[in-house]
Amino acid sequence: MTTIIIFSIILLAVLGILIGILLGVAGKVFAVEVDERVVKVRECLPGNNCGGCGYPGCDGLADAIVAGTAPVNGCPVGGAPVAAEIGKIMGVDAGATVKKVAFVKCAGTCEKAKDKYQYVGIEDCRAAAAIPGAGGKACASGCLGLGSCTTVCQFDAIHVTDQGIALVDREKCVACGQCVDACPKHIIELIPYGPTQGKTFYMVQCSSTDKGKDVMAVCEAGCIGCGICEKSCNFDAVHVENNIAHIDPEKCRGCGLCSMKCPKHVIIDVATGKPKEAPVKKEA
Repeated sequence: MTTIIIFSIILLAVLGILIGILLGVAGKVFAVEVDERVVKVRECLPGNNCGGCGYPGCDGLADAIVAGTAPVNGCPVGGAPVAAEIGKIMGVDAGATVKKVAFVKCAGTCEKAKDKYQYVGIEDCRAAAAIPGAGGKACASGCLGLGSCTTVCQFDAIHVTDQGIALVDREKCVACGQCVDACPKHIIELIPYGPTQGKTFYMVQCSSTDKGKDVMAVCEAGCIGCGICEKSCNFDAVHVENNIAHIDPEKCRGCGLCSMKCPKHVIIDVATGKPKEAPVKKEA
């Protein structure tokens, strides 16, 4: 019996040594070489794994940057400082990085927007949008205010106010794009943080493509596509398409004429979140 036990121990030891040798050889034969630049780039990235770059986390972006399929300034969270560090590793110029921020294209607060029915269900915009009527708000393009955007934001940068619409904290937002993807109404977009051309710029706080009469029937703060803003712009920055005004931030010079002229007051200064007021005329 003792001989059998000793033999078994020796056999197991020999098998263990052989398996170890085989694994070592296999590890060298089938080893995948890792570009040291991938490791260095990954160390520069913030590690949020938010997906805002369009790749599966920071590891995916690091691989893509080294492979040349992603730009060195591809991380929206890290911004210019991270891009500069990665640029040094890759031996390329990071280039100018335009800081962006999320913008909610809806001003339909509880006071201004009408409801077609009282929604009672899961407190999630995507859930509400999936049922007949797509939520309780009468405007088909309005913010549902149930917070799908807030639940996906890792940076505490967007919240639903007591007025029932989502509001972005420009200083906390890193433009990861998670709220953009989460919104079932597609009313959140990434815009330049600003200012451009040395000045601020204006955006239309509405997404409705309905005709003016239909917009006014459901919301006091909707764009009616009247075209006054387009006619008042001297820089070809504003155009009305499909019943909704659009402003090109690259062309906008921040004069604010479109905002002052807008009869619905839905064109706002992106820095202050308010429309521009007409100057008060001094009495002679």
